Amino acid sequence: MKALEGVRILDFTHVQSGPTCTQLLAWFGADVIKVERPGVGDITRTQLRDLPDVDSLYFTMLNSNKRSITLDTKSEAGKAILEKLIKACDVLVENFAPGAIDRMGFPWEKIQALNPRMIYASIKGFGPGPYEDCKVYENVAQCTGGSASTTGFDDGPPLVTGSQIGDTGTGLNLGLGIVTALYHRERSGRGQRVLAAMQDGVLNLARVKLRDQQRLQHGPLKEYPQYPNGSFTDECPRAGNASGGGQPGWAVKTKGGGANDYIYVIIQPQAWAEYMRLCGREELIDDPEWATPEARLPKLEQCFALIEEWTMTKEKFEVMELLNERNVPCGPILSMKELAEEPSLRATGTVVEVDHPTRGKYLTVGQPIKLSDSPAEVGPSPLLGEHTKEILGEVLGLTEDEIEATWASGALGQRASAAAE
Repeated sequence: MKALEGVRILDFTHVQSGPTCTQLLAWFGADVIKVERPGVGDITRTQLRDLPDVDSLYFTMLNSNKRSITLDTKSEAGKAILEKLIKACDVLVENFAPGAIDRMGFPWEKIQALNPRMIYASIKGFGPGPYEDCKVYENVAQCTGGSASTTGFDDGPPLVTGSQIGDTGTGLNLGLGIVTALYHRERSGRGQRVLAAMQDGVLNLARVKLRDQQRLQHGPLKEYPQYPNGSFTDECPRAGNASGGGQPGWAVKTKGGGANDYIYVIIQPQAWAEYMRLCGREELIDDPEWATPEARLPKLEQCFALIEEWTMTKEKFEVMELLNERNVPCGPILSMKELAEEPSLRATGTVVEVDHPTRGKYLTVGQPIKLSDSPAEVGPSPLLGEHTKEILGEVLGLTEDEIEATWASGALGQRASAAAE
């Protein structure tokens, strides 16, 4: 049995943040009905295409395991179908610009009247406040949530990350909010609104920098590379590759000289002796100028330079093996190519090969959360409107004549066969 089997999601999401959430729920077994504009669909179907005339990877990697229905929600017949869908579903999820669902004619009060058990979940750029009506995209969220100002090197500009912490991160937050609201509904019998703001989500992930902002009031941040020879202002600085925790860390070069021939190493107090033995510098193990974390703190750059002299003589995976044997934490810098080819990630379902009916086989990420009794199966994304008739009949209980009349009204767009001609 799937964990969310029996839960039906009305999916009004598009692009990345919302589809991340609903795909996660679909992987857990929810029936996710993706509502799309007739003839157009989710804009990512045609964005960043690598193959002509098929759905892009951008779309397929965010919409697996869903069903698609095309619906013109501006038409009267379309609104009637939407009312039926609201009554038949447990959760409505949307990440439109602020007010879009209201303008569609379905404010929260109407949705609640149609289905008091409905959970109405939204992703917005900002929470209530002066910016709540502003549109936000991934990098905007990173910049307004405190990530960009604290990412990069001190002598360079603020940087956004390669990870989609604004979109995907907020989608994960909304997924947790939805499941929590579903659990609450089991006791209360009523639905509720769930809001996940992208600025809030990014700031939540950047909490250690908010921690450091407050620590600045009491003196310099001694684990940052600006100490002891640089300067601090009253704002949390960028720290390069310095560790965000209590133990010093840095990315050091390894043999090969390639763009990703690096390994991230951390100098825990008990690891110093192991590093120095591997580096052939045993005399520094007990040297009072180097032996304690306090002694090393003002010269962390020299510490990592010593370690790098050794790591540059070995491949990154060899360094990882030697350090792991000694219980020293480290991590090689892995490229996307290396991750795509890693057998262990295929074995655990973290990377999955999917066979799509029009674009063929491709790789996608799988369920990052593993349940022992409810394993996830990752399937293909739906073609535009692929399940329209199926949803009208199975979910809404429309007769063949009623389905034909709905097609004739234009509320569903063109039939799939006609659209393909």
